[in-house]
Amino acid sequence: MKKEILILCTGNSCRSIMAEALVEHYIKDFVFVESAGVNPLGEVNPEAKRVLKSKGLWQDKYHSKSIDEFLDKEFDLVVTVCDNAKESCPNFENAKEYLHMSFDDPSGKEYSEYQKCFELIKKDLLPSITKRLGLDIIL
Repeated sequence: MKKEILILCTGNSCRSIMAEALVEHYIKDFVFVESAGVNPLGEVNPEAKRVLKSKGLWQDKYHSKSIDEFLDKEFDLVVTVCDNAKESCPNFENAKEYLHMSFDDPSGKEYSEYQKCFELIKKDLLPSITKRLGLDIIL
């Protein structure tokens, strides 16, 4: 049975969307992943979308969603990718575990900062998720 993961950040427009795409691409056989924001912006950051397209990971289903859509859902793991989301995240009573790993927000910066953020999420977050869920996967 697949593990359920929710990835949160403030606006659900950049870091959590990139993390969702990476998790879905690399460990989709083992997990079902969603992302949301504590204050969703309502759209995906164009530069984050550009990075995902350049990596062949963009899917039109990715969009900015509110955390409210997921409050009653059960998750094996809730992941926060920014300090603001961690501090303002409501308690998910049905979450089995939490993982926090903060990544600098590249919003408003050069495109290279979005690429750097993507690579850090790939390098640091993916192994942490697989380890936390007890998945024996070589990334």
